Amino acid sequence: MLLVCLCGLTAQAQVFDEWFCDRTLRLDYVFAGDVQHQQLYVDQLVQMPRWYGRRTHLAELPLAGNGQITVRSHRSQQVIYRHSFSTLFQEWLATDEAKHTQRSFENVFLVPFPLDTVDITVQLFDFHNHVQATMTHTVSPSDVLISRQGERLVSPYVTLQQAADTTCCIHIAYVPEGYTAGQMPQYLDHCRQAMKALFRHEPFKSLRPRFNIIALTTPSVDSGVSIPGKGLWLNTVLGSHFDTFYVPRYLTTLHLKQLHNLLAGTPYEHIIILANTPNYGGGGIYNSYNLSYTGGDKFEPVVVHEFGHSFGGLGDEYPYGEEDPMYFADTEPWEPNLTTLHDFSQKWQNLIDQGRASLVEGGGYQTKGVWRGQADCRMRTNEEPDFCPVCQQALERLIRFYTD
Repeated sequence: MLLVCLCGLTAQAQVFDEWFCDRTLRLDYVFAGDVQHQQLYVDQLVQMPRWYGRRTHLAELPLAGNGQITVRSHRSQQVIYRHSFSTLFQEWLATDEAKHTQRSFENVFLVPFPLDTVDITVQLFDFHNHVQATMTHTVSPSDVLISRQGERLVSPYVTLQQAADTTCCIHIAYVPEGYTAGQMPQYLDHCRQAMKALFRHEPFKSLRPRFNIIALTTPSVDSGVSIPGKGLWLNTVLGSHFDTFYVPRYLTTLHLKQLHNLLAGTPYEHIIILANTPNYGGGGIYNSYNLSYTGGDKFEPVVVHEFGHSFGGLGDEYPYGEEDPMYFADTEPWEPNLTTLHDFSQKWQNLIDQGRASLVEGGGYQTKGVWRGQADCRMRTNEEPDFCPVCQQALERLIRFYTD
């Protein structure tokens, strides 16, 4: 069995080496528009040393996501890499503001650096899984205007956990927000607290050796986080704030280029931002980042819950508001822990057959028309100590997709 696994890994590595080198191409975009019209723009291309993403399953999607990136060989049009994501821009499109105002949002994505010219297609999907906006651009690896970052003046960081195999693992980076230089010891304690909380949960606990974790130690000028609803604006390294989309507890940063500038040259793919505030809140965006408050007794469940979003693509299982639904009977949610029963066959029927899950109505902020797998779960309440079997299965599949 070991020989078969090694042969498989060798074959996959050969496929990676055929198309890519051990560097990262950072794609900076601007997504703009309103609910009626959306436009995607290339902002900047950046080359960074080393590639910390997957080297297997290159042309497969981990999950469908609300958006996708497809990299094709310019010569043959063969798909050589795919990835999926969600964005704050798409969340904003569901708000009342998007019905009468145009806005722009920064977005940053990472792909392996190509050996030859490639065509990169970015697609956004609406809530019915229809293409909402698309854009294709050509990238030549010899383009002199691809800037370089991460080769010098790399942000200092501390390694909190080294993976058993750093060439085939999931790289997580903690980033401090609103911690001054004198508060770095407190921040590192929060990082270790968050890490312990995550690895108390299955399947992270059983698959812990597959994770490599660092913590950046970049200080902010001010201590704390901005709260616009209270007139508080602070000078912090990422400019994050509460009241995102006028929701008081929604804590996000819009400055994704600054976030990735800080991380350039460090071993990272998945990002957890820890905010130095006692005010309850957070946010998690699939394959973008997870941001959590740290100064309250709900810190541990919140940071784990938000990682369920940002890493696992899990949907919220609680009701919140019925006015602007995100899930509809004619479309199966891409999130693996929610279903409208439109196309349930690939979800958790196996767990129902085993008596480990069921269909419980209510989820995705709606009380009707969306089902989850169990009465309670880490993705539903802070009080529930575990991910339900449905979420555990989805997370394990994803971890193995990245690392097997």
